[in-house]
Amino acid sequence: MTDQTEIRMTDRAENEILILRKVLPSDLDEVAQYRAEFLASGDSMDGCSNLCKYDDLAEWYRWIKKVEQKETCPAPWVPDTQYLSIRRSDGRLIGMLDIRHELNESLLKFYGNIGYSIRPSERRKGYATMQLKLAKVICRNMSMQKLLISCHKDNPASARIIRSNGGVLENEVTDERNGKILQRYWITL
Repeated sequence: MTDQTEIRMTDRAENEILILRKVLPSDLDEVAQYRAEFLASGDSMDGCSNLCKYDDLAEWYRWIKKVEQKETCPAPWVPDTQYLSIRRSDGRLIGMLDIRHELNESLLKFYGNIGYSIRPSERRKGYATMQLKLAKVICRNMSMQKLLISCHKDNPASARIIRSNGGVLENEVTDERNGKILQRYWITL
């Protein structure tokens, strides 16, 4: 499985390079800052492997390593790899993304293969589009052929990002967690 991939942001004036890679223990201080920014803004931390529930980031790190392998992943979870999106120019953690290697019934019905977020202070700069583009490369390298990804209907920015990466809307369902409408998109790799 690919641990890291990168892409140059050609549509931005600053010509940034974004790197998508697995979490390392040395990243935990930066992850703590990322988490604090989300908690302060009140935004949801999608694609972060339940980071919001962990005050102890060493414990969170042990969790993401446990669910990464089928042999150690507890039911009803599915194997999942957590990635960080790092801006190469300054090493700043821009976003987080998790790739679920397979789908169980709930993931197939609602949430899909990928969850992602961009830290609030770095939004509207094209990073989410690049992050999803990088995830597609990793998923192809994992021999995945199709990805299911969803977003809430009241989040048109996320829907645009998914569509710009080849997402085709299949349907809308009610999110079992909060009663909001979810739009389910398929991306063919």
